Formats: sequence, structure tokens, C-alpha cells
Amino acid sequence: AQAMPSALLPAGAGDGVVPSPLLRQDEQLELLERLDFVLRNVVELRKEVEELRNSLQHLAVEIVGEVRSHLEETQRVSRRRKLPFFRDRSDSTGSSSIYFTASSGNLNTDDGESEGGYTTANAESDYDRESERESEDEVSCDTVRTVRRDSLDLVPEDESPLVVDSLLEEGLGQLLEQADRLHSGDEQDRREGFQLLLNNKLAYAGQQEFLWRLARAHCDMWELTEDTDERRSYATGGKEELELALQKWDGSAECHQWFAILCGQVSEQESIPKRIQAGYVFKEHIDKAIALKPQDPQLYYLLGRWCYQVAHLGWLEKRTVSALFEAPPTATVQDALQNFLRVEELSPGFSKAGRVYIAKCYRDLGNTTAAMLWMDLASELPGNTKEDAESEKELQEMRSVWKE
Repeated sequence: AQAMPSALLPAGAGDGVVPSPLLRQDEQLELLERLDFVLRNVVELRKEVEELRNSLQHLAVEIVGEVRSHLEETQRVSRRRKLPFFRDRSDSTGSSSIYFTASSGNLNTDDGESEGGYTTANAESDYDRESERESEDEVSCDTVRTVRRDSLDLVPEDESPLVVDSLLEEGLGQLLEQADRLHSGDEQDRREGFQLLLNNKLAYAGQQEFLWRLARAHCDMWELTEDTDERRSYATGGKEELELALQKWDGSAECHQWFAILCGQVSEQESIPKRIQAGYVFKEHIDKAIALKPQDPQLYYLLGRWCYQVAHLGWLEKRTVSALFEAPPTATVQDALQNFLRVEELSPGFSKAGRVYIAKCYRDLGNTTAAMLWMDLASELPGNTKEDAESEKELQEMRSVWKE
């Protein structure tokens, strides 16, 4: 009785009462085992949280270091490009553009030049060169300090981060140019472009031109991947990026265009009702993109494909549309043909697939002569994409059917 806390004794029990345990011995052992199991899990969870915290701290340090290194390198490149034009000269014709790094024209100054307009190594005094190096080092150090303070939200109110903004803008322009070039390349180039944009997402996630290109890269990866789960992951990731972008930049034709494409990709493996619902969203955003950019042939090609697919809905799909939607989508083969012809009007030979679709439209409308003509025109174009390769197969099938 002395070993048992008074709080565990029955109410009103006298001093002579022998306490009885609330739990049997086997129940107590089971309870102790469960408590021990919980404690072990709590300890392990605490260790995992600590490891995760340390990993995140290391990752933050690495990210800040990478951004700082990128800015320092960009600053050095910018300084080297501008070195020949540091001193005020009224007769300088050098371009300030980042795409021109040498002076142009036949300059005739007192600094001394070699043939072709390039400044010679001995044209400046040791004092001038030393002053320029010191100026470069000071600007570079100031830039690093500004980035460090900016990353910690400690920028003083009296300092304007104009240098950092200028460097970020210049870096963004070069990044977008490289991303466009890789997007137009082969499979390896497009994979490289996707990784390039991912690596720079931290620095440029708030830029409209960057975000729609990142979404476009998701579309590229969707096309290059055969695995169903990976395809859905790429399409969903790109769609989520543009959902946020459209809240801020509803006036961007590119954002609407790639959002529409990603909606179609996400719904590829979905049920018929979800695919039909995605079709409504696709049409809505393509129409907005065309209103914003009416001279883009790619948009009319996408709209033509939508019209062609709606015109060829199967019996089950039509019944589903009628049952679920008050205003089912409507489009005819003639509508599709007009959009594909608009593509050729804006950009003759825009794509092999587009001309194959024109041939299919004329075939469906019963105009065999026009269909054969556009088949021949499609054969003249090279197949640059996976879609073009599929179109070439359709061409061969159409020719074989008409030969029979």
C-alpha cells in the first residue's frame, strides 16, 4: 500500500485497505511495450527531423553560393565587355549590346590601335589598367554583398539593388535564348533545355517569359517519355506552373497556349468525361491566345486539330457529351480545314503534320483531287518531330488505301 500512490486508491478506502492494481500484469507489460515502441519512434523521428533540417540548411547554403557565383561570373563577363569603353570618348562607336564585344568601324584616337579597330595592349597606361581592375573588383564585391543581403532580406532602405536587377535581366535574356535554341534541337537538346530551366527556377520563377518556357519544357519531356506515370507527372507539373502564371499574366498568349496543351496532355489517360471537360478548357485558352496573338500559325494548327477531333467524336463519346453537358462542343471538318489553311496562309510549309491534316479534311469532304495534291505537298516537307513521323505513316496508309 505504501508503494501505491494515493491517487490510484479507490475513493473512500481506509488505511487498512490493500490496493489492487488497475491493470493486470500482462496488460501492464503490454502497455510498457507500447510506450517503449512509441518512445523509440519519437526518438527516430526526432533524428530524421534533425537530419532534414541540416540538409535543408546545406541546400540553402549551396543555392545561395551558386547564385552568388553566377552573378560574379556574369559581372566579370560584363566588365570585360565594357573595359574598352570605360573612359569618355566622343568618337567611340562601340555597341553597348551584350551581343557585340569588340569595337566596330575605323577608329582614330590617341590611345593607339591595331588594324581592324581593336584597341592594342599598350594603348593604356599602367595606371589606367590598374584603376579599371580596382573598379571591377569593387563592383564585383558590391554585387556579392548586395546578393547576400538580398538573400537574407537585409537590404538597407537607402541602397537600390539596381546592379543585381540588371545582372539578373541580362542573365535571363541569355538563358531564354539558349532555352529556345535547345527546344528547337533534337531529343538530347530538349532534355538539356528542361534541366537548364529547372536549374534556374529559383532565380527566375517570378518571370513570365521564363515560366511559359519551363511549361513548354514540361511538354517536351512529356513527348519524349514513354512511361505513363512519368508523362502524367511532367504534364501536371507544367500545368501547375502555368495555373499560377495565368493568375498574374492573363494577357500572355504563350501562357494560354501551353496551358491548353498541358490540359490535353494531363487528360490523355483520363476517362471520357474528363477528356471532354479538358477539351472545353483547351478550346477556351486557345481562343484567348488567338485573340492576343492572331498571327501565330501554331495556334490555328492547334485549333484545327481540336475541330477535327470534335468532328470525329465516336458514338460513345457523343452520348457522354449529351448526357453530361448542356452545350456540347460542336465543330465540323470544314471548320478544321479552314484553320489548317489559315496556318498555310500565315506560314507556308509550317509543318508536315498540318498538310497531312489538310489532305485528310479534303478526303473526308470527298475532294479526292485536293486530298492527293496536299498529300504530295506534305511529302515534300522533312519530318522534324515525332508528330511528323506519325503523319508520314498516315500518308503511307492513305496512299495504300487509294491504290487498292
